[in-house]
Parts: sequence; structure tokens; C-alpha cells
Amino acid sequence: MTLQAEVLLAGPPVRAKGLALTAPISFWGGVDPKTGTIADPRHPEHGADISGRALLIPATVGSSSASAILLELVHANLAPAAIVLHEPDAILLLGLVVAKEMGLRTPIALRLDRHHFSQFHDKEVAITDAGSLTI
Repeated sequence: MTLQAEVLLAGPPVRAKGLALTAPISFWGGVDPKTGTIADPRHPEHGADISGRALLIPATVGSSSASAILLELVHANLAPAAIVLHEPDAILLLGLVVAKEMGLRTPIALRLDRHHFSQFHDKEVAITDAGSLTI
């Protein structure tokens, strides 16, 4: 199965295991930047490692610090291999923009309707630089 997503921020093509979150997440307080795991004890995927995964996020919970946490994850090589959002989040993606400006390797960021997310959960996902997702 292949779906076409909208590329929000360019990045390299990747092959990674999908992690489809079932609830919105705040990167500030919700993700541990030192381990790359979901730290919010109330989140259904608490304890899951987002590092190197194709992370599918149904929604984000706002905090202007989310971009800083994502930047820390990129800098520590603990970021997701790809970020797939239902709705673009300019604050979160700002972390990737800054990481690119710093010369760091950043994951591709895409927009795809969340109704498709569960199809990619726990499956090996190939993502092209043009935004095509294939399992």
C-alpha cells in the first residue's frame, strides 16, 4: 500500500518502523529529550521510544517549547526518522528549521490525514523525499 503525503519540510528518504500515536502529544513535558521516549504518564503510548521511528502524530498539544525539545532530539540523534502530522504545527516544525540552519540532519516532516495512521503502526514504512509512504 502506498499513500502520498504533503511534504511540510524536506528531508532524506527513510525506512523506519511506524509509531502511530493514538492521542495528541506535547513535546514539552511529553517527550524526554535525553532518551527519546514518551515521558507523559497519562499518554497511551507512555514509555514508547520515538527515536528513529516514523512518528505519526494525530495532534499536538501546544507549547512554544516544543520546537526546543525537537531541536534537542535532533542534536542528540534521538529524533524520529520522519514526522507525519495530521495538521501542520509551525511551532514544532520550527525546531527542524533551526536544526537545518545548524547543519544537523533533520527528519522529513509530512502532512497526512490521521485516518490513515493506524495502517502504518508497527509496520516497516518506506518514505521518499517526495512524501510517498509505502508499507
